[in-house]
Amino acid sequence: MAAAPHDALTAPALSPAASPVAVRLRGVGKTYGGTKKTAAKRVLDAVDLDIRPGEFVVLLGPSGTGKTTLLRLLAGLETPDAGTVLVPQRRTIVYQEPRLVQTLRVLPNVTLGQRRGDATRDAGRTALAEVGLADKERSWPATLSGGEAQRVALARALVRQPELLLLDEPFAALDALTRLHMQDLVGDLYARHRPAVLLVTHDVDEAVRLADRIAVLRDGRFAVDVRVDLPRPRHTDDPAFTALRRRLLAELGVHDPAPPASQAPAAPDPKESR
Repeated sequence: MAAAPHDALTAPALSPAASPVAVRLRGVGKTYGGTKKTAAKRVLDAVDLDIRPGEFVVLLGPSGTGKTTLLRLLAGLETPDAGTVLVPQRRTIVYQEPRLVQTLRVLPNVTLGQRRGDATRDAGRTALAEVGLADKERSWPATLSGGEAQRVALARALVRQPELLLLDEPFAALDALTRLHMQDLVGDLYARHRPAVLLVTHDVDEAVRLADRIAVLRDGRFAVDVRVDLPRPRHTDDPAFTALRRRLLAELGVHDPAPPASQAPAAPDPKESR
């Protein structure tokens, strides 16, 4: 669906049952700034993107290349200057910070904004069980480790049964070992529920472990869009994993990579292991 020049439209109208795509971007542009003192910055420049129902897409790119802007457009938190953004009605987002309400216990945090009742509470308990926190429904957010808090945020997203799950660097603040556990959890949840997923991350290993497709944004456009055909589960010592990792790092300007952090995770913070 091509957009007319300078025509901006966000229309959450796609349904996976009726369409071969869950997300469709055509000619999407976004510019920030442009005052008497500051020059305008073109963050996204005529971007096209399709994500199929049940497809896991990871977005890589240096800081400032428009990754989070693109994700916010899909979430409906930003409006494009040009182009069309078509997304499902049911979509949820998980941020780097869990963003839990500190004055609510865990279960009410999971069901926040949902219609009250036994069915909603049961759905919340099911979601907590799926993320391994069935025994935490009456806990306060302040008593949770960082990894546990992010599990609650995932449960809050899943309880809404999204057709599109948006993940904005959700593991970046966690220690290396907890991050690996959370990657495994997201992979398991994705396999079980099969929403379309867009994950924004700076972690190349994370991208290769999880993605069906990996796209690299550079100068407001896609420089790379590659399908990951490695069997799951994926291991960093697989030569094909290493080759793809090196290719992506080269696209990001890293030509002599260090050994992956996932091969030698740092000791976790004691609070994270609770």
